[in-house]
Amino acid sequence: MISESLRETYGEELAILGEGHKNLVVLDADLSSSTKTSIFGKKFPDRFFNMGISEQSMVTAAAGLALSGKKVFASTFAVFLMRTYEQMRQSVCYNNLDVNFVVTHAGITVGEDGATHQIVEDVGIMSGLPNMKVIVPADSYEARSVIDYLVESGTGPNYVRLSREKFPLLYDDNYSFHPGVSSTLRDGSDITIIGMGVMVSFALKAAEILKQKGIGVRVINMSSIKPIDKKAIIKAANETGRIVTVEEHSIYNGLGSRVAEVISENHPVHLKRLGMMDTFGKSGKSWELFDYFHMGVDDIVKVSEECFRKETYYENIS
Repeated sequence: MISESLRETYGEELAILGEGHKNLVVLDADLSSSTKTSIFGKKFPDRFFNMGISEQSMVTAAAGLALSGKKVFASTFAVFLMRTYEQMRQSVCYNNLDVNFVVTHAGITVGEDGATHQIVEDVGIMSGLPNMKVIVPADSYEARSVIDYLVESGTGPNYVRLSREKFPLLYDDNYSFHPGVSSTLRDGSDITIIGMGVMVSFALKAAEILKQKGIGVRVINMSSIKPIDKKAIIKAANETGRIVTVEEHSIYNGLGSRVAEVISENHPVHLKRLGMMDTFGKSGKSWELFDYFHMGVDDIVKVSEECFRKETYYENIS
């Protein structure tokens, strides 16, 4: 599979959209060369604001700009935006402002920077904020479509989670993102794997291996975490009877938790959640860390097989 950088796509698309949207402004917290907002900054220096290592001030300024009628994008590393929770809650979400937080370097694909930079709790933190929508694109085509949607719709606040690494391409130019709508990349009737971000490409590889074992796997890209596609989850539960969730995030308060909420209230089936356990990350090569934390393709195959072998959801309940 060909891979592309989602953060590069983000920076390039902002620069393109800036031409037709004169009220588009971009803020960054001294990391624009890494978040790629520098691409916009070089093209539109009068609409780009480097706030320095002062994320709280960046969020507050973003709120003020939104109240002034600007279409605002604010970026930094995912882990550093979490220190602005109070400002995001009080200034942005409470006022339901059109501010788009697009963060990069999320999850364990930060690699050698280690546990202090590998945020794996952010989806849960952001999902708990009233009015905040949470989006995790699976490839650069989806990332581009997400940014286009946010600029055209003007329905903030939004939290968009991007990675440091390049992701395999799963879509093409015909893809169009819509909040609360998932996409089924592969159909199957035995079990469903629901993933977000880079784990969607892992799920597709695992599905191919499982096919050789006689197991038909449905693969769903759940890029819209909040709002979540309840209809697709219930349909999968009803038609395949078993669900595995895969995420580059803690299994607590992430994709797996959201899916568990939906099926427990609507159509209980056997569910296995694969992701980071109750632990911090670790310094190491990005892709090797997935195997270290038992989140690689082989692990998805193993967990999916175990889930498939379960006869009923209540098998081990006494």
